[in-house]
Amino acid sequence: MAFTPRTTASAPRYLASPDGGFTPRTTASAPRYLASPDGIGFTPRTTASALAPLRTARLLLDAPRVDDLDALHGIYGDPRTWVHLPSGRHTVPERTAGLLERWLDDWTTAGLGAWVVHEASDPSTVIGHGGCALRGDADSGGAFWNLGYRFSPEAQGRGYATELSHAAIAAARGLRPEVPVVAYLLEHNTASARVAEKVGLVLQHRAPDAGNPDPDAIRLVYADRELSPAELRSALV
Repeated sequence: MAFTPRTTASAPRYLASPDGGFTPRTTASAPRYLASPDGIGFTPRTTASALAPLRTARLLLDAPRVDDLDALHGIYGDPRTWVHLPSGRHTVPERTAGLLERWLDDWTTAGLGAWVVHEASDPSTVIGHGGCALRGDADSGGAFWNLGYRFSPEAQGRGYATELSHAAIAAARGLRPEVPVVAYLLEHNTASARVAEKVGLVLQHRAPDAGNPDPDAIRLVYADRELSPAELRSALV
């Protein structure tokens, strides 16, 4: 498998601004971020800048690139990030590379996908990955925005998942508001359930977790609206 980087690996994504903030290198002379009305996230100045990084109060959210592989595998290969699903840990970089290929494709085909996450105070370090990606079968009416995230252990417990989720939901609704936002998680992952509820998602369904090696594992499906039978079937696959 091969990846084509969107920009050269040697080009920094951000330049320091005089006030201590950061602006993308490609448009350093033109502000790329606008504060959202709710003060939670930021929206791109134009739809043409969909691939430009977004800045929230504390985070920089950037579309993934091929040279993010090592940093992402460091997170997805860390057993501490898989406490609720140990079997999900990536033991080889090739597994992360396979997912990265899909994440890159999300941005190409849907115009939105999960971001690579940096702290605004340290834009050179990847601390997580997450956002909304289009999933399900659109032809059968089962398409949905899948909200998900994974943070390094050092970045957990700071409210970053909630901050990221607010921005992701806003981006998904701005692009395709008719498609529901869905988050599914294991029942014993109470921290993720709290995040889902904080960003306005409501529990829609409880069922066995398909494909989980633990036969007693239960999947909870949260969504921003009532789901159709087709949408719910897609979320349970």
